[in-house]
Amino acid sequence: MQGRRSAIHLEVDDQTRATFAQWLRRQKTPMGLAKRAQAILLLADGHTFTATARYVGLRERHVRKWALRFAMQGIDGLSDKQRPGRRPVFSPSSGAVCGENCV
Repeated sequence: MQGRRSAIHLEVDDQTRATFAQWLRRQKTPMGLAKRAQAILLLADGHTFTATARYVGLRERHVRKWALRFAMQGIDGLSDKQRPGRRPVFSPSSGAVCGENCV
């Protein structure tokens, strides 16, 4: 293993490892979440950040960010944070897709 040792040491228990494996097998798992899970598994197996980033297809700084979030928050840290944006025009409960003037 080349490079300096990282201060971030990840340990993944069997239940979390099974959850990640399930995410990686499912076809409906969002690609970003699958990449994060695979990166965490590789880091827990002793791979370097550089090698993990290259294998998963992320930048090294992003792998470090997700590793820190996983270390601090567990599995919940791998999901995306809420982003700001425009409020929905229609409420989800109304079921309306368009107004009265739809063609």
